[in-house]
Amino acid sequence: MEKENYKPRLGEALLEAGVVSETDLEVALRMQEKGGKRLGEILLDKGLIDEKQLLAALSRHLDIPLINLKNCAPSPELIAKVDFRYANHYKLIPVSISNGCLTVAVSEPPDVQTLDDLTMLFGLSVQPVLAPNSEIQEAIRLAYGVGADTISSIMDIDTAASKKREEKLRSVENIAELTDQASIIRFVNQIFVEAFQSRATDLHLEPFADELRIRYRVDGVLYQLPVPTNLRYFHQEIVSRIKVMSNLNIAEKRLPQDGRCKVKIADTELDLRISILPSAYGETVSVRFLDQSSILYGLDKLGISPDYQVLLESIIRKPHGILLVTGPTGSGKTTTLYSCLSKINDSQKKIITIEDPIEYQLHGVSQIQVHPKVGLSFDRGLRSMLRHDPDVMMVGEIRDSETAKVAVQVALTGHLVLSSLHTNDAASAVDRLRNMGVEPYLIASTLECIVAQRLVRLVCHHCRDLKDISTQVPNGIADLNGDMLPRKVYVSVGCVECNFTGYMGRTGLFEIMVVSDTLREAVLKKAPVTSLKKLALESGMRTLRQDGIDKVKQGLTTIEEVLRVTQEAN
Repeated sequence: MEKENYKPRLGEALLEAGVVSETDLEVALRMQEKGGKRLGEILLDKGLIDEKQLLAALSRHLDIPLINLKNCAPSPELIAKVDFRYANHYKLIPVSISNGCLTVAVSEPPDVQTLDDLTMLFGLSVQPVLAPNSEIQEAIRLAYGVGADTISSIMDIDTAASKKREEKLRSVENIAELTDQASIIRFVNQIFVEAFQSRATDLHLEPFADELRIRYRVDGVLYQLPVPTNLRYFHQEIVSRIKVMSNLNIAEKRLPQDGRCKVKIADTELDLRISILPSAYGETVSVRFLDQSSILYGLDKLGISPDYQVLLESIIRKPHGILLVTGPTGSGKTTTLYSCLSKINDSQKKIITIEDPIEYQLHGVSQIQVHPKVGLSFDRGLRSMLRHDPDVMMVGEIRDSETAKVAVQVALTGHLVLSSLHTNDAASAVDRLRNMGVEPYLIASTLECIVAQRLVRLVCHHCRDLKDISTQVPNGIADLNGDMLPRKVYVSVGCVECNFTGYMGRTGLFEIMVVSDTLREAVLKKAPVTSLKKLALESGMRTLRQDGIDKVKQGLTTIEEVLRVTQEAN
């Protein structure tokens, strides 16, 4: 496209659009004459226009279409025609092929020479379209994988070494001997940053015969991270780097290892809990991201309804007894326990915890780490804690009959004990304690409250949409114990803000069973779980599903989410 064929000048196009003033334009033109930069670059650098305004003007100026890349993701077949090196160098992404013409998205119009180069490279005529640079960078990341530039540079270090990688995965004993160590460090940093920016709580590296899969868990759901196809050849180096970060033995590949380390991303300090597990195709890595600054939620921030908050606060201020929080792994039990401790933590109370591991530091609370290898178990730690004159004790988890019995004895001696247990609902916790060998009269004497909980994703408020209830509700849920849903409910849609998942953030569903005198009598008589649950419901307890329906009515989540997490305990 020759310059004399341009329609109006870019400056005139910007003036016509009203996005720059004549004074600013004259200053920018003088700077262009002195510095040689493009007019658009100068205006962007000075903050006189934004990228969208510039692209819109360029589109009119050069008669080049302006597209939204988020609505036209390229196919894998199309991506295979354009090598990553070219896409990264020219900052372009292929969009479509039609009649021997390759359409590519660019953030700034290529000159004639660049168009000729691209035509020779691809063996096709090239038609540019305009898109914001941020969209192009994101499209490259999704198409070629996170860290593709890093892996590409490693493969280019030594062609002979690259060919050997294709034949056999290298066994690396010492990461310090790697010639591409800096690149491996950069790649590991990239995937950690990507996971953090995606609000991930966990990162999983899983080797298979033909790929190294990387997934992260966001709001309780796993998503696969796009990575370069040749990443599998660097599996051992990546694992070794993570081992070095967490002070683990890089030579040991046969046994599981656990470690932790601290990293800083932007202004946030993260505590990483790292677990290495040997598998058929090499070591798998699991990384838990713990943000020290985001754990101390108040009870009102957990999703507990106001009436339940009042109830729970009255329980945790009792001088003695047991409060149990139940639910599956990853349901937020630890967060709830920490929030309860924070609520009652003051200078007049001595609080001690025993945990495995200590996930977050609580100021003013003595926290003990379990060390089974040296004999420091939950039950032994509990007994030792009694000699330190505590008012409140927290046991990270009741895992066995010995810990359960000691916790009951501690509560009987005038202490408040908080702990967690793995059961589907609140009433089942009584049965679990009985199965652990705790006598019914001891359960009835010490148990004050059981909290069952789940986590549901919050529907994204940027893109949620109201739909008629008749098209959204399965049979049997529209009328749950007389609790009618509204005529319209929110459904998830998906947008840029929520990464097209339709959800952003999580909240809790709670089922709180206070052990009343009636329930104590039932426990003493060894009543079955169904009877205990019926008595609790008659006393005003809401089930997990009922609490979920309340949150649907408030527009916080969707019916699908409530059904997903409460299907086993409705």
